[in-house]
Amino acid sequence: MRHEEVVSDVTVVGGGLAGCCAAIAAARQGAKVALIQNRPVLGGNSSSEIRVWVCGATAHGTHHYARETGIIGEMLVENQFRNPDGNPYYWDLVVLQTVRDEPNISLFLNTDVRSVEADGPEHERTIRAVTGWMMGSEREIRFTGPTFLDCSGDGLVGFLAGARYRTGCEAREEYDESWAPEQADSTTLGSTILFYSKDVGHPVKYVPPAFARDITRTSIPERRIIRTDLNGCAYWWIEWGGERDVVHDNEEIRDELQAAIYGIWDHIKNSGKFDADHLTLEWIGAVPGKREYRRFVGDHTLTQHDVLGQEFFPDRVAFGGWSIDLHPPGGMYATERGSRHWHPHGNYHIPLRSLYSQNVTNLWMAGRNISCSHVAFGSTRVMATCAVVGEAAGTGAALATRRGVSPRELATNEIDLVHRAMVRGDAALLGVENTDPDDLARSAAVQASSTLRRLVVDTSAGTVPLDSHLGLVVPVDPALGFVELLLDAEEDTTVNVELHSTGQPQNYLPLHLETSATARVGAGPKQWVRFALDWTPDKPQNAFLVVRRNDAVSIHRSDSAEPGTLFFRHRTPPPEEKYTEQWREWKHILHRESLCLRMGSPTRAYDAAHAVGGYARPYGGPRMWVSERMEWDEQPWLGLTWNDDVTFGEVAVIFDDEVEEDLINLHHHRTPFDVLPGLVRDYRVQALVDGEWATIVSVRENRRRHRVHRLDDAVTTRRLRVLVGATNGAPRAHIVALRVYADPR
Repeated sequence: MRHEEVVSDVTVVGGGLAGCCAAIAAARQGAKVALIQNRPVLGGNSSSEIRVWVCGATAHGTHHYARETGIIGEMLVENQFRNPDGNPYYWDLVVLQTVRDEPNISLFLNTDVRSVEADGPEHERTIRAVTGWMMGSEREIRFTGPTFLDCSGDGLVGFLAGARYRTGCEAREEYDESWAPEQADSTTLGSTILFYSKDVGHPVKYVPPAFARDITRTSIPERRIIRTDLNGCAYWWIEWGGERDVVHDNEEIRDELQAAIYGIWDHIKNSGKFDADHLTLEWIGAVPGKREYRRFVGDHTLTQHDVLGQEFFPDRVAFGGWSIDLHPPGGMYATERGSRHWHPHGNYHIPLRSLYSQNVTNLWMAGRNISCSHVAFGSTRVMATCAVVGEAAGTGAALATRRGVSPRELATNEIDLVHRAMVRGDAALLGVENTDPDDLARSAAVQASSTLRRLVVDTSAGTVPLDSHLGLVVPVDPALGFVELLLDAEEDTTVNVELHSTGQPQNYLPLHLETSATARVGAGPKQWVRFALDWTPDKPQNAFLVVRRNDAVSIHRSDSAEPGTLFFRHRTPPPEEKYTEQWREWKHILHRESLCLRMGSPTRAYDAAHAVGGYARPYGGPRMWVSERMEWDEQPWLGLTWNDDVTFGEVAVIFDDEVEEDLINLHHHRTPFDVLPGLVRDYRVQALVDGEWATIVSVRENRRRHRVHRLDDAVTTRRLRVLVGATNGAPRAHIVALRVYADPR
């Protein structure tokens, strides 16, 4: 047996997506990082050992322009290219490669942290070291340093350090949460084991083990969906242990889950109710995927009200959007439905004050153990949200360590520093502008070869019946004068269009009726009908247009759409629906397609100025530069001009990775593009030097959103431009942000 000592600036315990993103973020801020994982693979519940979908703020397409960027965004986009069929082992490689690409990270797999050295009074504890046992290598490793992150999921490090924590459900009166129980209790969400089946092309028998559960004696056949074409996370409801201690009873929970799976498979193979003769079990998990255990107490506890009210925290550093998703404690044996969901109207913010311990001065946390109530945890627990929280915590940990301040001091006195670091790293931030004084692009004038000025989609590919209300989201900057729709009418009639504002810039649902217009439509096909809406909001934002139902009318559609537009159909929840909170009245339709429309007013929603400063994701509009179509502007460019010479050593470009597209690592659905069409494929960065355009960067076959170019030699110029040679399929060039820095980071 060997004894070793490892000294790091930041020690991250837990190699799930929260821990990986925390370690990468800290490393990119220049910290020396130790990443400790007690399993042989990274990725936690998303890994090939457990195989849970990486879900997040999109809520499977419920929220729009919501997919996470930052480190988890890099991994999802790369996985889309490398792993279009959703192979769980290829996803393991994407996560592992992303970690290994960071030279500042030392990775310790198969290392189980079992002891923590901490001292100080209860209200002001300090961690000095954690010690782990590397299984298979017989190495006892003691990790020391100034800063620790507990990304272990179960929160063992914080627990052993004396950090304040909660488990179970708070009473309703504690935070006045309507979905909390009347009385506090110790129940949690349970754990899950999944399975995969395979058609081998010939009959395969199945002899169940003696311990397999007879599921016909349970509520499963009546209450849960069992189909032969389902695999993996489609069986998320195989859940149990919410009425046990999900850590201390882990082995009992694993045995019960496996017994249930073998019983479910017996039901599929041997009940005679399924066409399953050629199916065999290909894989069954051996490690329970845990949903909930300890939640540490930070300086702010996120609650149901923060999630549903989309609280705009001054120290917002991450966002979520998954529904408040709570399951019955009885899990798969419960007689009630497997889950209930309450969706906020759009994405919500998570504050930095929820990511560090209230009483352990050098402990950060990320993942499913952050400071939130049980009800709010029902939303924050999903892995893409855990990942963006990890990036925020890792960034904060590195900055606090470098500056020698506590997490509390950083969150309350230096949040601008955190925001600027995260913006520069293209983290998943919502409602945080680029105000970085080091970004030289912010002092330049911005030009472009061309810009999309008018929203016109006029090539019909068929019609959509107006047998229910239809919705259109369009950006309004600075005003919307009128909209014209291409209609067919079976008889003389009238059509009414309402214009609603959406409230929050990240929301895409109608909230306030601003104006409306009614137009006469004569019987006949293909008529452009004008609706005078005349709306000038006080700032650029989205408008939600509601075309009221008229069974005598159809609207023409197109097989293409412009950036920043969305289309919906209205639906009414059935009267028997018990949990009306989980219903959305507006269902997204025409994915990558459009209704035929012509907007009367020219728009500034796609101006070149949006690519400098501002926001790096859709927020009250698309927030990027969009050129005219490339058959008209064959080599579009975005340029900067300074009044005086500037000298720089780094140019960063953020391209449009289409955050409206819902990417899932193991493919809840199949996205048809290996590389998202909106990403620029070929481009050059040029500077005007001695009166000539000199190419300083040339890239072909790009498939990434955030490209940071650190130059070997500094460049001095007054003019800079990015020339787009080709996209990955989009008809226009899109650039979200162009940034220039004197010093590379």
